[in-house]
Amino acid sequence: MSIDQITIKPYLRLSGLEPLIVRPETNFINVGERTNVTGSKKFARLVREGLYEEALSVARQQVENGAQILDVNMDDALLNGVEAMTTFLNLMQSEPDIARIPIMIDSSKFEIIKAGLKCVQGKCIVNSISLKEGEAAFIEQANICKSFGAAVIVMAFDETGQADTKERKIEICKRAYDILTR
Repeated sequence: MSIDQITIKPYLRLSGLEPLIVRPETNFINVGERTNVTGSKKFARLVREGLYEEALSVARQQVENGAQILDVNMDDALLNGVEAMTTFLNLMQSEPDIARIPIMIDSSKFEIIKAGLKCVQGKCIVNSISLKEGEAAFIEQANICKSFGAAVIVMAFDETGQADTKERKIEICKRAYDILTR
């Protein structure tokens, strides 16, 4: 069989140090959300106090308990999000038992996402980008994510606000899809 005869399926392919391929028969993906300052009071306290080595134990525990992806979010008014994301992800990436799974960089602020993209190895997920700042900003953010090889989650949000009906969700998502694929 030649290389031309092999059909590569368009599965979602993510990675840390090890690959994670999501196929139609994949039942459920465990996302560890305790490395999210809005999802864990303990983690938020450790990060606010600068106890990053201890915060790593939260990530390690998530992996040991079966997380297949780690969601990392540093959106907190009391934090310098860029600095916190950079520091924590750099420490995480130096721990092979944690860095083996893909990372989901989660933020409502693109400068924090961009800082995170500079730190992760493998193929991560960005959560999220949207059309809320217009098409030009959306395309710029998508191109930055693409240049780092990241998968993206697109939020159903545009210049007029977040989708609140099924029709608006379809409208915004179709528009985003068309922009990303044309």
